[in-house]
Amino acid sequence: MISGKTCTNMPNRRSDFHDRHLVPFDGDFSVRTASAKPPKDIPSKAELERELGDLVGELDKMQQLLFADGRFAVLSVFQGMDAAGKDSTIRKVFSGVNPAGFRVNAFGRPSELELRHDFLWRCQQRLPERGKIGVFIRSHYEEVLVVRVHPELLDAQRLPGADHARTWERRFDSIRDFEHHLARNGTVVVKFWLNVSREEQKKRFLDRIEQPHRNWKFRLGDLDDRDRWDDFQDAYQEMLRETSRKWAPWHAIPADDKAYMRVAVARVMIETMKGLDLRFPEMSADQRRELQEGRRRLMEE
Repeated sequence: MISGKTCTNMPNRRSDFHDRHLVPFDGDFSVRTASAKPPKDIPSKAELERELGDLVGELDKMQQLLFADGRFAVLSVFQGMDAAGKDSTIRKVFSGVNPAGFRVNAFGRPSELELRHDFLWRCQQRLPERGKIGVFIRSHYEEVLVVRVHPELLDAQRLPGADHARTWERRFDSIRDFEHHLARNGTVVVKFWLNVSREEQKKRFLDRIEQPHRNWKFRLGDLDDRDRWDDFQDAYQEMLRETSRKWAPWHAIPADDKAYMRVAVARVMIETMKGLDLRFPEMSADQRRELQEGRRRLMEE
């Protein structure tokens, strides 16, 4: 169970919390009405940070149970505009998890080898095995986001035929089928869209420019994508509508407040894993006899 120190103003039941951030499955989600700011009734920053500390410890215990149970893997996908807080959220939320129990993969520009395969191939190579948590920073969804806003990138993919009019519809079909296949075979897919506002992104970009220790995080090219903000919002909206499904739900997490965002992600992760009915393996009679024999020999030393 989550520690008794859980903040009382945070939603405390799975249904309440998921109602607040779950992207519905009916294809009627609006990016422009989704708030980038957290609910007004949230606890203070200090309380949220204490809550996160409790959740980090709880997530570590859940991963240990996931490994012992051995039936499931968990794949966490993070998408969002530049400076939405993907890296820092992952660093904070998973800070207490045994490094042997999870793996983070960040997907950037495809390599020449990756371009010679179908668009899902490179992500398929890095899926978590049963008992572990896999984290994707960006993912196969870049193929219906960045590539959609910059369709000239399709030229490098050497797709058969010159008519790409149905490319996005077909890719959504492929993604839904891919994630449904994963779910049927024990990989639990949980996806986070970190919803940062244009105003907050500007503030974070300026921080990167003005703070020397953060200069390395700024690229002038980030502003080119910022200039296409509305195009990206349209792409995100269709992505969320087309691919939030019961077997692979999206959660729209307000990202303007990092403390709330991190707690929200941790809560969704823990609630998702608790829904799996994970359990430690039952010991057979022979295994119990071995335990007793081991105890006897140790006590006789």
